[in-house]
Amino acid sequence: MAVPKRKMSRSRTRSRRAQWKASPPALVPVDAGGRVVPVPPRLARAVREGRIDVP
Repeated sequence: MAVPKRKMSRSRTRSRRAQWKASPPALVPVDAGGRVVPVPPRLARAVREGRIDVP
C-alpha cells in the first residue's frame, strides 16, 4: 500500500474530497396497480409483483 511521504494539508485534503458528488438514482417506469410509478431498477420486479407498496 502506498504511504504518503509528507503530510497533506487540510485545505488540500478537503478540496480533493469536495470533488465527489452523488448522482440521483436512475428510475424505471413500472406499472403498479393501474398507474405508472418511477422506481429504481432493483425494486422494479418487487413492485410489479406487489411485494412493495408504492405511495
